[in-house]
Amino acid sequence: MKKIELVLIRHGESVWNKLNKFTGWKDINLSEKGKKEANFAAELLLKKNFIFDMAFTSLLKRSICTAWIILKKIDRLWIPVHKSWRLNERHYGALQGLNKQDVSLKYGKEKVQEWRRSYKIMPPKISLKDKNFPGKDPKYYQLEPSMIPRSESLKCTINRVLPYWNKFILPELKKKKKIIIVAHGNSLRALIKYLHHIDEKDILKLEIPTGRPIIYEFDDEIQPIKFFYL
Repeated sequence: MKKIELVLIRHGESVWNKLNKFTGWKDINLSEKGKKEANFAAELLLKKNFIFDMAFTSLLKRSICTAWIILKKIDRLWIPVHKSWRLNERHYGALQGLNKQDVSLKYGKEKVQEWRRSYKIMPPKISLKDKNFPGKDPKYYQLEPSMIPRSESLKCTINRVLPYWNKFILPELKKKKKIIIVAHGNSLRALIKYLHHIDEKDILKLEIPTGRPIIYEFDDEIQPIKFFYL
């Protein structure tokens, strides 16, 4: 029987990950370490003879470039790569671009921890006039203004990831297509919470390392049988 498998990967380290900044929807390049992480992930997949029929990424270059490095290494650059804002990282609102340590000193560790780890509480919203507001970015011109977030909680992230999963990714898995999703810490946490019915408190403890393949195996009803890190 042909196994139904799905590979999830959080992008390699970005320049702002390295600088300890809130990144969110800000489109930041991979660091040199991040490129090495993507190459190492590809080597792991290559050793285990993984092949893919299609890939899904966010609209952010750290996700796209990680996917490109992996697909090049395993000689699958020719497969379709579907990109969507719904797989973007959680939007950190007005915190984007700020150093996490500096924000903790200004607002206190407890408040920053609440913004980062609460399931429902959003960070302060970004101003519509802010140059970093995504409504000014051509990547999002096709979206209705009301759909462009100014800040997001993990719950908000789940609410935009799941419709994309159900409409575009799940039907392909049901056809037993081999799929890789290269996304972000919070968009992947959103999907994992859904797949495993993880409660609101426990999902906040889940940390997803950069550049490490997570392998899912499903039954014919696309219910998870097991998952593991390579």
